[in-house]
Amino acid sequence: MRREPRDAAVLVVIKVVHTTAWFAIESCFSYVLYSGLAKRSDRRAALAGGVVALECLVFAANGFRCPLTEVAASFGADHGSVTDIFLPPWFARNLPVIHVPLLVLAVGLHVRNLRHGRAINRRCAAGPARRSPSGSRPPRRRVRRGPGVPP
Repeated sequence: MRREPRDAAVLVVIKVVHTTAWFAIESCFSYVLYSGLAKRSDRRAALAGGVVALECLVFAANGFRCPLTEVAASFGADHGSVTDIFLPPWFARNLPVIHVPLLVLAVGLHVRNLRHGRAINRRCAAGPARRSPSGSRPPRRRVRRGPGVPP
């Protein structure tokens, strides 16, 4: 089957869109894994995890095939696939096999964090400084120091 030049250009666009989406989702996945290892299960990790979970649901709902596969096939892609996105072929073919164990690890790390009370980043736990109704900050408490320690 011979492709028209327009179809070849559309396939390149599909590959660029797919590669960009893959990179964004992969960045979220990397952050979820990193934050789990760093014992930080915060809002950013939850947001990134939501992006990864949505991608997993879309992938599973489409019969464990990329939804862009049919689109690419309609424009004459070889084997009706976009797995040859701008990545090495062996890596693109094995993405699910590589990611499933890492996904299980990331979920396990965040479950551990939540069980041990590391649900939020400690720096963010204090929240904004409290202000009085007049808008000024309350006076700082003085720390008592022992004898011989300068104030």
